[in-house]
Amino acid sequence: MDHAPVAQSPIDDRDGLPPAVPAREFTDLGFGRVVAQQVRGRFLTHAGDPTSRKYGLGAQRIERFHLRALNAPLPVFLAWALGALLLLNGCFTLAYLALGDGALRGVDALGLSDPFLRAFSFSVGVFTTTGTGPVYPYGPTAHWLVVFESFFGPFVLVATGGLLVARLTRPHMRLRFSESAVVAPYEGGRGLMFRMVSVQPGELTDVQVRVSLTLYEETGDGRRERNFYPLALERTSVDLFTLHWTVVHPITAESPLRGVTPESLREAQAELLILVNAHEETFSTRVTARASYWWDEIRWDAKFASVFAASADGALAIDVERLDRLERLDPGATSVPAALEEPAVRAAAVGDGR
Repeated sequence: MDHAPVAQSPIDDRDGLPPAVPAREFTDLGFGRVVAQQVRGRFLTHAGDPTSRKYGLGAQRIERFHLRALNAPLPVFLAWALGALLLLNGCFTLAYLALGDGALRGVDALGLSDPFLRAFSFSVGVFTTTGTGPVYPYGPTAHWLVVFESFFGPFVLVATGGLLVARLTRPHMRLRFSESAVVAPYEGGRGLMFRMVSVQPGELTDVQVRVSLTLYEETGDGRRERNFYPLALERTSVDLFTLHWTVVHPITAESPLRGVTPESLREAQAELLILVNAHEETFSTRVTARASYWWDEIRWDAKFASVFAASADGALAIDVERLDRLERLDPGATSVPAALEEPAVRAAAVGDGR
């Protein structure tokens, strides 16, 4: 009897497992390659805030207000909190005045002649539950207004206090990035650089950085598509971050920026996407920060000026105000591709041990 050939199974009979599928390397940072082609403009602001949006979730006003309250600078947060409390008490003051002169009794003992200040003092006492002294409401409407304010006031104070506590106990990393990135001379060639410094008193350790580059490039069929490239850095981490860090991507023959010029960078609508994570010692946890440089935020024919400063005791010191300072170079110093970016020259340099 003839037997039909048996199809070979893709399963390895030796271990009962299918052959391993090679892991696919994703460089689109999670945006998705198809979606990334439809995006115009930058993915992140210079401060690291996403430019993308989500629809279908409603206004989310409370959630957005909560995030703004947590991320606002402390003086701004305190000013807004004080202004909101004064505004709310002003509204209740107008409500008491609208009830007439007889709605509040005992106001003569306050020593205030202005009716608004009298009602405002009473409102603050009810709102903050600190007491109203000799002043008391008279009439059913005034009593109901006091009841409402006595519930509403403590709720607002507790919410404001909760936001303040959340701000003080939330681990975060405050990094200041240089205003611009630069293409500067580096080891006989060129390097793409930016600087960053921690501006919070707490110390950061085990700081790690990843930098990706997005470029529009011409395909074989004449289409323009956006590609993502992880950039190899001079160093990707530092153990101690007590001063500043100049992050450098050497532009070599293997770099996606080889042969780049200001015109080609503008044509490619290039963007640098930066992700930093570190260990924050105060709360003993990992924290992250983001930043971005658009093509027109990259300077050419320049290099960073020194940020080091003299100290009385001879200790290492920097002046953070100098973080953005640049020194101009001769025209064409870095806006013209370096010889080391040519594959043949790079191979010869490696062969000579340079």
